[in-house]
Amino acid sequence: MYEFPLTGAQKTYLRGLGQRLEPALKVGKSGLTPEFFKELQRVLNRDELVKLRFLGADRDERAELCDAIADEGRCVCAGAVGHTALFYRQNPDPERRKVILPE
Repeated sequence: MYEFPLTGAQKTYLRGLGQRLEPALKVGKSGLTPEFFKELQRVLNRDELVKLRFLGADRDERAELCDAIADEGRCVCAGAVGHTALFYRQNPDPERRKVILPE
């Protein structure tokens, strides 16, 4: 499991940044496939912050999907509202970081 603790203020900051993002990936009826995780890794490596859209999943299923994506994708769920979730993974190279988190 990916461990990168975020404070409440940092999650709020990330959700503010995420409001302007369009969903980069969609989770549909095929669910979480290896291709989905490959694309998620590509987007997280490039942007650090990714917005996902869940199509046709109920509330409990969306919560389970968020946990599975965070575990398998080695990222942190910064927030989930309705059919949309926001995931973050900090770039290990400080010079390539696009998102600077508040302390």
